[in-house]
Amino acid sequence: MAQLWGGRFTKQTDQLVFDFNASITFDKRLFHEDVTGSIVHATMLAKQGILTEEERKSIVEGLTGILEDVDDGTLAIDESQEDIHSFVEATLIDRIGDAGKKLHTGRSRNDQVALDMRLYTRARVAEIDGLLKKLLEAILDTMKNNLDTYMPGFTHLQKAQPITLAHHYGAYFEMFKRDRQRLTDIYKRMNYCPLGAGALAGTTYPLDREYTARLLRFEGPTLNSIDSVADRDYLIEFLSALSTIMMHLSRFSEEIIIWNSNEYQFVELDDAYSTGSSIMPQKKNPDIAELVRGKTGRVYGALMALLTTMKGLPLAYNKDMQEDKEMAFDAMDTAADCITLFTGMIQTMKFRKDRMAKSAMNGFTNATDAADYLVGKGVPFRDAHGIIGRLVLYCIEKDTSIDALSLEELRSISDKFDEDIYEAISLKTCVEKRLIIGAPGEKMMKQVIEKNKEYLKNDAIEEYQQSLEDRLS
Repeated sequence: MAQLWGGRFTKQTDQLVFDFNASITFDKRLFHEDVTGSIVHATMLAKQGILTEEERKSIVEGLTGILEDVDDGTLAIDESQEDIHSFVEATLIDRIGDAGKKLHTGRSRNDQVALDMRLYTRARVAEIDGLLKKLLEAILDTMKNNLDTYMPGFTHLQKAQPITLAHHYGAYFEMFKRDRQRLTDIYKRMNYCPLGAGALAGTTYPLDREYTARLLRFEGPTLNSIDSVADRDYLIEFLSALSTIMMHLSRFSEEIIIWNSNEYQFVELDDAYSTGSSIMPQKKNPDIAELVRGKTGRVYGALMALLTTMKGLPLAYNKDMQEDKEMAFDAMDTAADCITLFTGMIQTMKFRKDRMAKSAMNGFTNATDAADYLVGKGVPFRDAHGIIGRLVLYCIEKDTSIDALSLEELRSISDKFDEDIYEAISLKTCVEKRLIIGAPGEKMMKQVIEKNKEYLKNDAIEEYQQSLEDRLS
């Protein structure tokens, strides 16, 4: 058993206890962050005269060598160690001797793991943001190419009013745009350095926490050493944002699954993003969309697990907080995979525009426009609503659509109908006359697409990082 403590103990830790307590099987993912934080810590200690320049050089060279050897495969992470911190420090001591024993001066595993997890999460926030940007670019491409692809809009999963595919996709653009805004907020709010907080009460060594924070590209040091080691709000916020992203992906997946069904046939999924049946040769299943929908609950579970873990913990650090990692790592991986696969799926998906337009025509989606037509002829809206309701009932009985009725049939229900009714309730007219911002009319959609293009030219997290770099340099 390899661990960083034991001086006050007279008895060997039970092997089952050690295995239960150890975290290296999953916190080895923090290897790069642990080495990076240790190099910066040693650099700061030397700046403050706590280490000599020779000791700093030996430690930094030793840590750099460990990093390179693990990365190129010549050194394997030893999972008999208690955690990744133990592995790095033990390997360093083995390589450079007593100087390595001074690395942990002024530092606790509490603030060390708090730093590692914050560095790792910060990088994953930026990664997810980049994946969402690619998804938004794919959505915007579909919008630009489908300004006149008519389809039914739905409420209650009932056909409601005619819209375009561009307009429908635009709703998801707004959702994922908000998701990116949340990620930017999280990135900025979490960007403070906990290293130097010690176990919970700081240290008597004259550390320069501002210097450490600057080297690690944080805004500055955290301002309360207790909160520094007890805080996992940033991780809870990230898991919450991931859960919202997954919810949006799941809603989108549900629609694609419906559109792909035999009853709808709005879309055809690319073979590369579909699977077949082991018994039914005709099947082409939307498994990627279904798995994205299914994995949403997995990400929700990680959020609820961490909230439950944190809800009863007294200050400051408690071993319960080791449970912040496994499911959080899984949620980050799951969300990243889902966004990537979903983006590929929608980029290769083909639309059956004829089926979509026919569905809109046969679903009385122009009924509201027919009522508005009567209002334009002087009929009060409430009366017009009743007239069109009777007209729809007549169409249902005749198994036809409003625009397929003869003028004589229309006038049998209201003498206000005239030849111009057919133009007034065509899909093109129904869509194009909606000319307020946010509506599906082509003129308005073109304005929205231009705004979305401008939005995608900028990257809030990259801009923040550059601004911080400029301020720190």
